[in-house]
Amino acid sequence: MSIVISLTDIRRVFIMGDQQFEALKGVSFDIAPGEFVAIMGASGSGKSTCMNILGCLDLPTSGRYLLDGGDVGGMSTDQLADIRNKKLGFVFQGFNLLARTPAIENVELPLVYAGLHSKERRQQALIAMEQVGLSGKENNHPSQLSGGQQQRVAIARALVNNPAVILADEPTGNLDSSTTEEIMGLFTALNRQGITIIMVTHEHDVAAYAGRQITFKDGRIISDLQTSQACQAGQAGQKA
Repeated sequence: MSIVISLTDIRRVFIMGDQQFEALKGVSFDIAPGEFVAIMGASGSGKSTCMNILGCLDLPTSGRYLLDGGDVGGMSTDQLADIRNKKLGFVFQGFNLLARTPAIENVELPLVYAGLHSKERRQQALIAMEQVGLSGKENNHPSQLSGGQQQRVAIARALVNNPAVILADEPTGNLDSSTTEEIMGLFTALNRQGITIIMVTHEHDVAAYAGRQITFKDGRIISDLQTSQACQAGQAGQKA
């Protein structure tokens, strides 16, 4: 079986004055292409630290992280930035859209950093917006879109580079229950197309959309389960 993400004995120690705090205490797991994984745990459990390492926003103190076959350890700052732009797509709780920029240009941003020509950027961004059900909203600014539509723009931006993995950090945290169902239905539909998704959430009903749930406590994984609820939840909430 091919593996898109492999963590082996990942430890992360933070030094605070003369004290040290071990946020991750030997975390190991593999994720195969096409999986939909929810990472869960209370505040301080280590799930956010793990997500930062998965997103190449932080490096482990020790252990090995392989992303799409490449060893992340020892990469330079520029190499890590390149990996983030080419291999990963990010979706955040707060959308992180440029307020004075049309939706289509928000979606194009990763392609600007990748150096693509404007015509090619526009073509790929239009495809991504169609993929998330926002055709016709290309020229709307974020203030002209609902919260759910803004998150769809953010998801299109995450998709536009055809990343190996989409990392979603509390993607429904700012949405009401109805819009949460729509967005999770969209994630379910994208996953059924073969897109690998890793999502941090503290909400059990949101995690139920994922096919696998990894739960953290005190810097360790305490459970790693396949869930039969995922398909039912996705079908119930899919309005995408």
